[in-house]
Amino acid sequence: MLDSQMSVVEPETFRDAMSSLASGVAVVTAAGLEGGPCGLLVSSLCSYSATPPSVLLAIDRRSRSCTPLLAAEEFGIHLLHAGQGAAAAAFASRADHKFAGQQWSWDGPVPRLADALVYLRCLRARVVEHGDHAVLIGDVTRCEAAPGEPLVYFRRALDWQLTAPDRP
Repeated sequence: MLDSQMSVVEPETFRDAMSSLASGVAVVTAAGLEGGPCGLLVSSLCSYSATPPSVLLAIDRRSRSCTPLLAAEEFGIHLLHAGQGAAAAAFASRADHKFAGQQWSWDGPVPRLADALVYLRCLRARVVEHGDHAVLIGDVTRCEAAPGEPLVYFRRALDWQLTAPDRP
């Protein structure tokens, strides 16, 4: 809890500062409330526990996908590779049909994107609401990884490469 003597940082100032934290990006998918696939792009994702294997991610509660993702017992996390910028842009958008033009299939109740760098199938363990986001913790029930370089989000861009020679 903030002390009344402390100044509160403006949201835009905080977003600007945090844009300097390089992170991978992931598409989180689940069955929607009407049975079709739903998903969105997240950059706030981390491993949470090794025993049991679990992940923690934050979902903007204003997102149309938030309610079905939090209601789903199972969901998928797709860590994107460097060549999946178009998929990242599609799932970051407000489009009605984010899966249009994507290669995907059902993995049981979870929509699974083809060719992700890492695919995690998760069982919802806990949801904690805080601020404008909900924190979703999932226990990993399937983990598959492919070789390749990750798609990295840095300074509000999805095309930043860790190995780019002209970057500090």
